[in-house]
Amino acid sequence: MTGYVVDASVAVKWLVEEALSDKAAALLDGDSTLAAPPLLFAEVANALWAMRRRGDIAASDLAEAVETLRTAPVSTPLSMPDLTAAATRLASDLDHPVYDCFYLALAVHAQYPVVTADTRFHNKVREHPYLSDRVLHLADLPAGGA
Repeated sequence: MTGYVVDASVAVKWLVEEALSDKAAALLDGDSTLAAPPLLFAEVANALWAMRRRGDIAASDLAEAVETLRTAPVSTPLSMPDLTAAATRLASDLDHPVYDCFYLALAVHAQYPVVTADTRFHNKVREHPYLSDRVLHLADLPAGGA
């Protein structure tokens, strides 16, 4: 069985129609294991709140999206304290924000790639000599999500 660590940029696309939402949805429909750090829920909820604040989504859509996120088939195998040291080391090594590196730390631990729609994060990891195989851009995800 294959697996992926999904970041907030992918999870938002499950909940709000955006470019690449179809590719993100394919992850949910596939038979791959999906994992994320617990941070995923805070980051997605914040992104949805910001969309609501800008008037991009209605209050009822925000509530529905949060409930859908809560029940998404994503495991959180390690806690934030368990990931903090590795994420901080990776952030220092990549010169990239720690938030994104929580996903990368879990990917290294789980031996799954991170799937992201964040091009800046993707490119930063792809340029690294020993982490380049730990990231996959959502646009490059194979058909069917696996």
